[in-house]
Amino acid sequence: MDINELRAQIDGVDKQIIELYTKRMEISEGIAAYKQSVGKAIYDPERERKKLVEVAGQVDPSLRTGALMLFSTLFELSSTHQMQVMNKTSDLAQRITDAIEHTPKQFPQFPIVACQGVEGAYSQIACEKLFNTPNIMYFNNFEGVFSAIENGMCEYGILPIENSTAGSVNRIYDLMAQHNCYVARSVRLKIDHSLLAKPGVKREDIKEIFSHEQAINQCAGFLKTLPHVKVTVVENTAIAAKMVAESDRTDVAALSSHSCASLYGLDCLSASVQDKGNNYTRFICISKNLEIYPGADRTSIMCVVAHRPGSLFKVLSRFFALGINLQKLESRPIPDRDFEYMMYFDFDTPLYSPEFVQVISELEDMCEEFRYFGSYSELV
Repeated sequence: MDINELRAQIDGVDKQIIELYTKRMEISEGIAAYKQSVGKAIYDPERERKKLVEVAGQVDPSLRTGALMLFSTLFELSSTHQMQVMNKTSDLAQRITDAIEHTPKQFPQFPIVACQGVEGAYSQIACEKLFNTPNIMYFNNFEGVFSAIENGMCEYGILPIENSTAGSVNRIYDLMAQHNCYVARSVRLKIDHSLLAKPGVKREDIKEIFSHEQAINQCAGFLKTLPHVKVTVVENTAIAAKMVAESDRTDVAALSSHSCASLYGLDCLSASVQDKGNNYTRFICISKNLEIYPGADRTSIMCVVAHRPGSLFKVLSRFFALGINLQKLESRPIPDRDFEYMMYFDFDTPLYSPEFVQVISELEDMCEEFRYFGSYSELV
C-alpha cells in the first residue's frame, strides 16, 4: 500500500474512535446522573485501577504503556465531563465567587504594608510600585512579614517569590504552605545590583562583600572576578548597605540597589554587576483575607498527591483536559516525610470560565492536601 491508502485506513479508524468516544461520554452522563442521585463521588480510584489492569492484560506488551496512558487520559476526560453534567462546585469555588463579588473594584492605595529589610530594600521599591502612598513597616525576616499579616498588624505584605536569573525563593514557598495568607497581586521589578562602599574606598581594597543570598547568586559571574574576597550572606541587600555604612571597616562592600548609595552615603564602585541585563524579580503582595481584584488572570495553588505512580499525571491531565495553560510548576519537599513533595502551580484562565471552577473543584477532591493561594493580576 502507498501512504495515501494507509492514511485512508487511519482516517477510518479515527472516525470509529470519535464515534466510540461520543458514545462513551453519553454513557458517562448516565453514570453522572446516578452518582448524583445516590450522593456518590465522581472519582472512583478502585474502579480505575481494575480497568487499567484489564487494559494491560488485553493489549500486546509492546503497546501496553501507550494503552495505559490512553485510558488514563480517557478516565480523566470522563470524570471532567461528569463534573460538567452534575454542575458540581466545591465550597472553595463558592468562596472564590463570593470574593470576586465582594472585593472592592479598586486596589487600595494607602494601606499599612509589611516589608522585610530596611529602607532601600527591593521589597520597598516593589511596594511603592504597587501602592500610591503605603505606610511601610519593616521586619527582620520573611517570617515576620507573615506574622504581621496574620496578626492584623499590617494589611498587606510584600515578598520576593522568584528571580529570572536565580530562580525561586524557596523559603517563601515553604512559608506560604505554613501560613494562612492569600496573594492579592504581584509585580515584576527590574533588579540592578551595584557594588557599594564607603567614600574613598577602592575596589582593590575590598576584602568582604555583604548581600542577600539571591543577589549573590545573581552576581555569581562578577564575584568570580574577585576570587580573594569573602562573600557573606545577610538578610537583605539594603541591610548589607546599611551594615557597610555603619561599619568601622574600610575593606567591606555591599551588593545592593543603586538607590542605597545615596540613602546610606556610599559610593558606587561598579554598577549593574548582575550576570544578566534582563534580571527581574517577581514580588507577591499577600493579605490575610481572600481578595480578588478586577483583572485577575493568574492563579496559584499547592497540592500534595498520593505517593504512587500516575498521581501527578492525573493532576496534570486535568489541566490538559480543560485546556488550561500552566505558567509554573514547582516542587518542594514535605518536612518530616521522606522523598515526598508538595507541588506548586501557577496557571492562567479567566475566573468566570467554567473551566476555572471545575479545575478548582476537581483538584480539591483529588489531592491528599490542597491549598488555594489566590487569583490576581501582575503589574509589569
